Amino acid sequence: MGTGLVHIYTGEGKGKTTAAVGLAVRALGHGMKVLYLYFNKQPGLYGYNEIQNLKQLGAKICGFSDQNQTKEAKDDCFINGFSQLTDLVISENPGLLVLDEILISVQFGLIDEQEILDFITSKPSHLEIVLTGRGASDGLIEIADYVSDIRKVKHPYDRRIYGRVGIEY
Repeated sequence: MGTGLVHIYTGEGKGKTTAAVGLAVRALGHGMKVLYLYFNKQPGLYGYNEIQNLKQLGAKICGFSDQNQTKEAKDDCFINGFSQLTDLVISENPGLLVLDEILISVQFGLIDEQEILDFITSKPSHLEIVLTGRGASDGLIEIADYVSDIRKVKHPYDRRIYGRVGIEY
């Protein structure tokens, strides 16, 4: 593919993970190797379907730390820091790396923004990276090539219609 770019899907609106999953499906459909790493997800509570589907399509799925590891996730790999992520990227050599909900980890101070910036600036040149989550920092927005700020205009949650299986999770 050549030049790998950096995508950010951020904002208060619905669809950040959905956009990243859609891009992963597209990449897999074109024979690209996909590494999908999730942060702050609780697959046992909110479902595991999109992750399981990506796995069936050939993506490698990993979680950041094993604090939320569930029975369904036992086959996943778990990493505990960016040095392990770097090693995993080198060993797996994906064309697309999805860091789903990583921006929340930065916002809550669980991951240092500088670690992500350093990772991005030293990534293999072919590697396409997607970061999702609310509250993208100015530094990450500056380094990214694509930034989509998904804005909530209206949402059923405001009318006390809560998450529905197959639609929100």
